[in-house]
This record gives sequence, C-alpha cells and structure tokens, in this order.
Amino acid sequence: MAQPDDALGYARAHREAFIEDVKTILRIPSVSTAPEHVPDIQKAAEWVAGHLKSLGFQSVKVLPTARHPVVYGENLRASASKPTLLVYGHYDVQPAEPLELWTTGAFEPTLRGENLFARGASDMKGQVLCFMKAVEALVKTSGETLPVNLKMMIEGEEEIGSPSLPAFLKEHKALLKADLCLNGDGGIVGPDAPSITYGLRGIAYFEIRLTGPATDLHSGIFGGAVHNPANVLAKLIAGMHDAEGRVTLPGFYDKVRALEADERAELNRLPTPEAWWLEKSGAKALSGEAGYTATERATARPTLDVNGIWSGFIGKGSKTVLPSKAAAKVSMRLVPDQDPDEIERGLKAYLGKNAPPTVTWELERMGCVRAPLVDRKSKAVRVGMEALKKVWNREPYFARNGGTVPVVSQIQDLLGIDSLLLGFGLPDDNLHAPNEKLHLPTFHRGVETYVRFLAEMGR
Repeated sequence: MAQPDDALGYARAHREAFIEDVKTILRIPSVSTAPEHVPDIQKAAEWVAGHLKSLGFQSVKVLPTARHPVVYGENLRASASKPTLLVYGHYDVQPAEPLELWTTGAFEPTLRGENLFARGASDMKGQVLCFMKAVEALVKTSGETLPVNLKMMIEGEEEIGSPSLPAFLKEHKALLKADLCLNGDGGIVGPDAPSITYGLRGIAYFEIRLTGPATDLHSGIFGGAVHNPANVLAKLIAGMHDAEGRVTLPGFYDKVRALEADERAELNRLPTPEAWWLEKSGAKALSGEAGYTATERATARPTLDVNGIWSGFIGKGSKTVLPSKAAAKVSMRLVPDQDPDEIERGLKAYLGKNAPPTVTWELERMGCVRAPLVDRKSKAVRVGMEALKKVWNREPYFARNGGTVPVVSQIQDLLGIDSLLLGFGLPDDNLHAPNEKLHLPTFHRGVETYVRFLAEMGR
C-alpha cells in the first residue's frame, strides 16, 4: 500500500495548531497529589474527553475511580480483522514546586527556541497530544475509519503511583480487551537518536527500622556501653554490597536473566558511553557492578540503593545523643525474572543473620513491581522500528530503561496484554523538575512516527 502521505501532509500543515492545543491542556494545573487541584483534575479529564469526541471517538466517558477519573474512548470502525490497540497515557502532573526555580510560569506554557516550557509538557500531556494529533491527521484525511481499532485509556493518578488503576483494570477487563497496549509514557535516547524501549526494571521498595535503647541517651554517659542503632544500620547497609559492587542478599541473583551477546551488542551501540553518564549525572566518577558497562548497569542489571536514611539529631549545631532508633528506605531495581516476594525474603534473611541482638528490626514493604520485557522480534516492535527509521532517516536503537512504569506490568498481569513503549520524551526534558520542556521538532517527528506506525499496523 502507499504511504499515508495525505495524513503526513496534514500533520505538517497543522503544526502550529497542534501546539496551540498542547498549550491549552498545559494551562490546566492537574496536580494529582494536591487536594486543592481536584477541580483541575476534573477539568483536564473533561478536556481530554472532549478532544477525543472531536476526533470521532465513540463511547467517550470520564469513568470514576476511588480517587481520580480515567478517560475512555474508542474508535472501532476498522474491520474485526484489524488489530485493536489499547492506548495508555495520563493527564495528571507533578507539583511545580519550587516555583522560584522556574524561568517562566509552570502553567503558563512558554516557547523559547525549539522548546515549550511548562509542567506536564513532556510528562506526559505533550506525549498524549502527540498521539492524538497523529489520529487527527489520519481522521481528517481518510474519514473516521482508522487503519486499526483504538481504545484510549488516559488516567489521572500516574504521578501518585496509580493506586486506583489495578481495581479499574479488573472492573473493566472486558471493555479494555485488546491485542496490544501502546504506551507513550517514555522517550528516546536523544533528538537525533530514535529508539524503542523494550525493557523496564521492576522495583522492590522497603523501609528498615531499627530500635536499640528505649529512648535517646546521652552519648557521653552511655556511649561504649550501649550499641548505637545508627552505627548498626550503617554497617548493615554497607554489607549489602561486596567489593565487586554485587548485592549480597541471599538469592538476589538466582533468577536474574543473563544478557545475551546480541543484546549486549545492541545496548553498547547506544550513544551513551561512560562520558555521557558522567555528564548527565554530574558525578565525579562512576561505580557499580564489575564486568558491565554503565549503560548495562543502569538499565539491565539489578541494583540496591538507599533512598533515605535518618537517625538521632540532624539539625544545625551539635547534640551529643545516642539515638534510640535508626531507619532507612531501600529500593532494589529488578530485572526479568526476579520475583519481588523472593527479594523480600532475601532481605529478611540478611537482616535476621546480620543484625546483632542489641537491636530489634522491622521491615515494611512499600511497593513492589516486577520487570516487564518485550520481545525485540515481535511484530509491534518491528513496525515501530520501521516507522522510526522512515521518520528519522536513520537506524533506530533498542534501549532498556532503568526506571519502573508499574502500569506496564499491571496491564500484562491483569489484562494479559503486552505493551509497546513508544514515546518521544528526551533525557534533558527536566521531568518532575523546574523548567520541564517539550522539544517541538521531536514532538512533530513523534506525530509522524505514530501516523506511520498506525498505518503499518493496519496492514
């Protein structure tokens, strides 16, 4: 079949109008964590619903959940032989604070150079509109019948961990039935480095709490006679890695899927040498598990990190206290086929063996998600790679992302649907930080990629 030239021409002719719609939704401060923004959440949901209706979607609904609503709409006019895609996104955003660090207003979208600055510009209102504008280009040039059947599911709680989504997926399992989930909540390696993310890491997050003496003590009177829980915690944490940077928890690596030679070659083809990681992090030197590159360690190997630690007196000045308690938040980024339950058992076994009898310990499980992985040879991945190649006119990269997107595993576990991560955010888009931005040339390339992807999936 011919390429979707008419739709691509429409998209190029309407670029300014597309960005005006992006600006409109960016002006809505749909901060999901703040009770005072509940009306803005509802306003954003209704705006998304209205936009879907304007594109000819049917059965458009703002469906309630225990907290914030999910917007649903469908275009099922393609034949039953065509695939059905469930398209996931979210309309909620992170808080904008600290406001004083924004060059322009967080909810006053401002164009500077090639970038549009506002909270949610990249994460992920801009990405949601990127897909919708591809649909618009197809609808306006070929009628309301699209190359594939679409079901849109745009939620309002992603930035607070999607607490209502599992129940929503279970309740609406029949409604959400599809062949593939297309998830735009991701990005590419760089503006000139198109890529598909085929793997994410999971997470196992815990809080460790130690208690020693019944109350804080004077360190001059009791120091040396009573074991200090802060010292114990520091030693326990230090012992969680060996000299080679490997995690020492019992059974931690038992089910880690080895990286195959061709996969390592693909990852090492990425334009992310050690100098890239140093530049992006601002670190003086890199560290981690021996025998792997920085890219492999950060995206495809399991890790253990302390996310917070506290004990005793941490204010200004001095106070000679021997603290009663010490605590730390610890997260493990998991890879396929690690089981969060087994990781928890390993952590408990480690604490049980290494914590001295001078303290008591307790462990609270804060959240766990397993790691999803997409077959790099699947039809959807092949089509996505070809669409990227045609738009960027260069060979795309395969990439793995070291972060965790819980919805990917939830959709796989609860709906039985695999996800394709095809989004167009950039590493320097300042996600969750002041001066978040959307790179407009990449946005427009993203629209064209989605047009080509949908057209080719329909074949």
